[in-house]
Amino acid sequence: MSLWKLRLSMLGTLAALIGLSTLFFALILNWLGVADLTSAPGLLTLIVLVVFFNLMQWLLAPYMIDSMYRVREADRTRYARLYDMVERLCNRMRVKTPKLMIADLPIPNAFAYGSPLTGSRVAVTTGLLRELEEEEVEAVIGHELGHLKHRDVQVMMFASVLPAIFYLLGYSLLWSSWLGGRDERGGAGALALVGLASIAIYWVLSLFVLHLSRLREYYADRESAVNVDDGARKLSEALAKIVHSTSRAHLARNAQGFSAFKALFIEDPDRAPSSMLAISSVRRLGDQALVKSILSRRITWADRIAELFSTHPNIVKRLRALRELAA
Repeated sequence: MSLWKLRLSMLGTLAALIGLSTLFFALILNWLGVADLTSAPGLLTLIVLVVFFNLMQWLLAPYMIDSMYRVREADRTRYARLYDMVERLCNRMRVKTPKLMIADLPIPNAFAYGSPLTGSRVAVTTGLLRELEEEEVEAVIGHELGHLKHRDVQVMMFASVLPAIFYLLGYSLLWSSWLGGRDERGGAGALALVGLASIAIYWVLSLFVLHLSRLREYYADRESAVNVDDGARKLSEALAKIVHSTSRAHLARNAQGFSAFKALFIEDPDRAPSSMLAISSVRRLGDQALVKSILSRRITWADRIAELFSTHPNIVKRLRALRELAA
């Protein structure tokens, strides 16, 4: 996908998300007989609460992530080469240098995160440093710096607020109907119906948010490919190794429970085992042979459906996009 098509697709997805949210919200207000939000203080309070909790999650998430994933700031002496790598890429990409963190996790992965309280951070796992070559680590860091450059944490936080409003609204209306509430047209059944419709809208909007997340991954991949020398090849090999390593039985078991913030990772650890089912016999292949074995895999309808519910693109499609960049 060319750069302008990628940007257009992201803008289109965000515009559709905002437009559909506005349309659905107007329809629900009309259905409930509410002229505007000032005449429905309960509804206005609900929206304020959703925005407030999402803002608090954004501000406090780095502390939660550090605790969940055993993250610590990297020692500058011990990880001097890693610091040099980050600073060199930041200068090239014109990004403010983030804090470099180490996550004590066996799965090879990396993630970018942060908030106004903590500043920007890039974390690499001990598994990543153990499994990948230095040039591949550089490509992964380039990808994560791409997320920071594009402010993906903030973009995705804003996008996730919109479905959350309908989710909370739906369950509030359902509870109200179960407790004997009535709308202006009478009957708890109408409230329950609007509540169910709101939850259905939440699921539809969530698909748009997931699609936007996958597009942001392609965008960050492109930053790595452009700003790292021979970045497309290096990142392809890194992603292939990450998926392959995570798919091993003992690492796949350890990966369970890391899904709370899996959108942060460079590759979804929950999908790695299924991503590698078709190539489980290529464990001893070289780097490029491993990449080619993944690229040769046929994308099934099951793969396409699974991708709809994933924060990350299908690994085959992702490697194909990188191959196009390399060419």
